[in-house]
Amino acid sequence: MDAYQYVKDKQIVIFELDNVLYPENDYLLQVYYLFAQFVEYTEQKLATSVLEFMRTEFEENGAGQLFEKTAAQFGIDKKYQYNFDLLHQNARLPLKLLLYKNMLEFMQELVLDRKQIFIVTAGNPEQQLNKIKQTEWNGLEKYLTVYFSEELNQSKVEIFQNILNSNNLSVNNALVVGANNYDRQQSKLINLPYIVSLEIYK
Repeated sequence: MDAYQYVKDKQIVIFELDNVLYPENDYLLQVYYLFAQFVEYTEQKLATSVLEFMRTEFEENGAGQLFEKTAAQFGIDKKYQYNFDLLHQNARLPLKLLLYKNMLEFMQELVLDRKQIFIVTAGNPEQQLNKIKQTEWNGLEKYLTVYFSEELNQSKVEIFQNILNSNNLSVNNALVVGANNYDRQQSKLINLPYIVSLEIYK
């Protein structure tokens, strides 16, 4: 189905950020690259080897305990956990983060039709803001309203309801676009229409 068929009767669309608007791997792999460069500079460990280990471990087993595994593999002092974590929050990326092509086109259509766009994102607020600042929005940034659930200390469903209330809208006037079961469950709590981002294509 053409993506726009989902929202022809909606006034607002609410997105998660990670793996909905852009691939989170693009952020994390650049953070690992920067950390590997840092390790080479401070500890004279070969950056290419450190990065290759981190990339493989991440792709096979995910991000959990990645610093600990890398530190054990290369004899890296545990004090550098701080630097690793800090890079996740404020890294200046070598490359801009790019939106999924289908999501970029979808959001551009929403703007043309004067529909409101919200991003409600979980996770560390400083890290999520850093991602947003380093994303190539192609001019869309001025049409975005962003909520950080952790900063507000609210669940997503509470934020969804607040968005509806502040715009005098019912659940039938909105759509949530997510990529995980949590987003689906939070939407379902107030019967808010929900679709998985992968369903949006041209």
